[in-house]
Amino acid sequence: MTPSETEQPESARTDESFLVRFAREYGWRAYAIPVLAVITIWLLADIALGGGDDATRADSAGDTTATQASEEANVPEPPADRGGGPDPANAGEMDLEPDELPPGGPFAQSGDKTYRVVGTPGASAGVGEEAVVRYVVEVENGVETAHYGGDEAVARLVDATLADPRGWTNDPAFRFEHVAEDENPNLRIRLTSADTTREMCGAEDFAVETSCRTTVTGESTVMLNDSRWSRGAQTFEGDIGSYRQYLINHEVGHAIGYADHVACGGDGELAPVMMQQTLSLNNAELNARAPHEVYPDRDETCRYNGWPYPQPGADPLPGAVPDEELQREAE
Repeated sequence: MTPSETEQPESARTDESFLVRFAREYGWRAYAIPVLAVITIWLLADIALGGGDDATRADSAGDTTATQASEEANVPEPPADRGGGPDPANAGEMDLEPDELPPGGPFAQSGDKTYRVVGTPGASAGVGEEAVVRYVVEVENGVETAHYGGDEAVARLVDATLADPRGWTNDPAFRFEHVAEDENPNLRIRLTSADTTREMCGAEDFAVETSCRTTVTGESTVMLNDSRWSRGAQTFEGDIGSYRQYLINHEVGHAIGYADHVACGGDGELAPVMMQQTLSLNNAELNARAPHEVYPDRDETCRYNGWPYPQPGADPLPGAVPDEELQREAE
């Protein structure tokens, strides 16, 4: 027995013999198996401890989802039944004169008296046996239209109102054509600031915001007051859309020859479009304001109405005398 064999215990010689035999039998796999075992143990420990960036992100996402769900769960559900909603009949009375501007959105108090053409030419309606109205739509620079749909919305409403069968084209005497600036328009329809409207309409000393048709511009021009376009009139009870249609039809009515105003035809009837509905729907009230006008001193109140012919097909109104220029266009 060699010294080395004498110095080693029997178990060591046995283990060595086993390892030698194992290595000889399995070759390179004898070294790979322990390495794989270590890696496997490390991975299992990492998973058990929740390590790794992906796991952290997953846990974080899970926490966020849980937090959101918790917050959503804390949002109170709306009541199952809120009833019928507010009733205007229960609202308090506004401390306003009947012809004052109602509360509402912003409007341009002043502008710079220059104008931008808006809308797309091409709209046309009506027969035109007596008058062809070739109009452009303009907005005064300084008048902001975004809060009620923008410039295009203004022009589209003008086009739609003038083409509506309840409008002036119910009478075959008239035709309306939306033309370009360089196509010889004979009517300008302008949305203008409150101050410019007052000046152009000769109403600087008039306490009420109104609109008008004028020729002081050198051309036949309809001035639509932005304050009224934005807020309407108390007489229309918050119906801004109908008021804007009335405003267009009333002032264009003056432009095509309906110079006179028309009184309320009877208590509870629809108001004539050429009645001064912005100021009042009551004959006696309008008589008190302007005794020289057509309104009788009778307590008759009409319902607001924006159309010359609210029932399409009705007989045309008598009495229109088209402007000479419009008459020439028809010929």
